[in-house]
Amino acid sequence: MDRQQEFVLRTIEERDVRFVRMWFTDVVGSLKSVALAPAEVEGAFEEGLGFDGSAIEGLARVFESDMLAQPDPSTFQILPWRGEKDQTSRMFCDILTPDGEPSAADPRNVLKRTLAKAADMGFTCYTHPEIEFYLLKSQDLGPDGIPVPVDQAGYFDHVPGGAAQDFRRTAVTMLENVGISVEFSHHEGGPGQNEIDLRYADALQTADNIMTFRTVIKEVALQQGTYATFMPKPFSEHPGSGMHTHFSLFEGDTNAFYEAGAEFQLSLTARQFIAGVLRHAPEFTAVTNQFVNSYKRLWGGGEAPSYLSWGHNNRSALVRVPLYKPGKGQSARIEYRGIDSAANPYLAYAVLLGAGLKGIEEGYELPAAAEDDIESLTAGERRAMGHDPLPSSLHDAVRQMEDSELLPQILGEQVFEHFLRNKRAEWQEYRLQVTRYELQRYLGIL
Repeated sequence: MDRQQEFVLRTIEERDVRFVRMWFTDVVGSLKSVALAPAEVEGAFEEGLGFDGSAIEGLARVFESDMLAQPDPSTFQILPWRGEKDQTSRMFCDILTPDGEPSAADPRNVLKRTLAKAADMGFTCYTHPEIEFYLLKSQDLGPDGIPVPVDQAGYFDHVPGGAAQDFRRTAVTMLENVGISVEFSHHEGGPGQNEIDLRYADALQTADNIMTFRTVIKEVALQQGTYATFMPKPFSEHPGSGMHTHFSLFEGDTNAFYEAGAEFQLSLTARQFIAGVLRHAPEFTAVTNQFVNSYKRLWGGGEAPSYLSWGHNNRSALVRVPLYKPGKGQSARIEYRGIDSAANPYLAYAVLLGAGLKGIEEGYELPAAAEDDIESLTAGERRAMGHDPLPSSLHDAVRQMEDSELLPQILGEQVFEHFLRNKRAEWQEYRLQVTRYELQRYLGIL
């Protein structure tokens, strides 16, 4: 037994932890949980916990349903929202086959494989997400059939005694209590919309943190009598909720994206990484923007980028290179602005990183940076500059993903096929719906 496992078992005993939750994620990013009695944890470390994988979205086919959940002791945390009495803890799990091999269908393993490839190329990947969400008065819709936000405040607004301010203070404290460092928190542009930025960490830890973050945000909202949603676009007239993520690659202690004296201080490695992300973005958009509603955000304005472009400090670009701070070469990074906060973070980061690594491997050439507001250009100007559009619907995104050669390599055939099956079914269900818009527009005139 290693030291981390011993630490977990000792902490469970010393803190009188009564329940140990084993967490893992299905293919679309829903959190799954099973509670272990403390006496069973040592056995789970040694042998894993058996369960029916075919009952979990995309994890196993019926004829290979037996799976094992293997807890990762490095992710052990006490869950503060469960209270001091009968304390509850959690650990993230890796999913294994009965013979102890990593499951090809485990989203956490998909990201681990991509990070292993980066490591083989000499890179460690760090990420820093900016997570947006809406805080609503309840899950119920208002009398006009739309959600009711907790306030009417806007970007960076300070509302003394406001529900969102109290919420953010409690949420940030709770996040830090489970070992998640927060860099910023503030009110975003939409009414009831908030943003909390997590401090940078390696990509696997960030993905684990995002899954924990969503749970914390939901729990704090429920405790305060409100409801938090990560739905990409709950309001047609207000901005959607994105999860802009900053990426950087390090070679040892050196930032591989930084080159003093280069244009925007960007190294060749960084330029090739951006080129890979841009070239393959249409293929992976179904993963980073996985729901029908995601495309209402992408094409609904409000700083959501919908064209292939990159720029230095250009917030209309899909990939933004933040302003360089003199003397801070270690902070050189790129920001991908397309991803929304409902994405499965393991798969989303795997495809983004995999696309960037492909650009480095193949020596992709980066087109010129966009200096204008891309939305304000005409269609002809965008075409001439090579700013092709991202997919405009989940249907389009699925079609582009189906034609990809890179995505099956990154995700593995099983995740690739199941993800596509799930999304085709979602689109089919959606396109058969008669919406309120159609009834209001056509019922009285046709």
